[in-house]
Amino acid sequence: MKHSPNREEAFELLKKHTKSESLIRHALAVEAVMRYYAIKNSEDEEKWGIIGLVHDLDWDQYPEEHCKKTREILESENWPEEYIRAVESHAWLSCTEVEPRSLLEKTLYAVDELTGLVTTTALIRPSKSVLDVKVKSVQKNWKNKRFAAGVDRNVIARGAEMLNMEIVDLIQGCIEGMQSVADELGLKGNQLT
Repeated sequence: MKHSPNREEAFELLKKHTKSESLIRHALAVEAVMRYYAIKNSEDEEKWGIIGLVHDLDWDQYPEEHCKKTREILESENWPEEYIRAVESHAWLSCTEVEPRSLLEKTLYAVDELTGLVTTTALIRPSKSVLDVKVKSVQKNWKNKRFAAGVDRNVIARGAEMLNMEIVDLIQGCIEGMQSVADELGLKGNQLT
């Protein structure tokens, strides 16, 4: 029987399949941003956060089978199809043909890459902190294609369009979501706050 996983189960599963500290921090960043947008949209914060947390579950061990292995893992743990489909949809057109349809799926698709851009923007600041990152700094770095070169700006732009959001608003929400867990992300920096 399918069951709704809780956050503790999801985090244990993540740690079981992901050894890379940077990938765990990325998962925590996406979780925080998904929770932020769930609250903003009066959606299920727990569900959105859990899906954000496990979205790259297989990346560390099976990058060439990204999302396919996650499906296998989550099915073996009896996770609901809705959760599995949402995870698959975040890699639409790069690893899967699963197009984001629900608000949850579109949000995950839009913010996944963006968290990387915000993280890198924070790390080049003198403070090394996400707490003082501003939208304009992220926008400036967006234009420099060599900056965070692995971040696919087209995916972020497509996601914002799917959500009918301006990119600046998407960036602002991403920053605020990540600020709420700055310590866990290692992005509190050397601020005296």
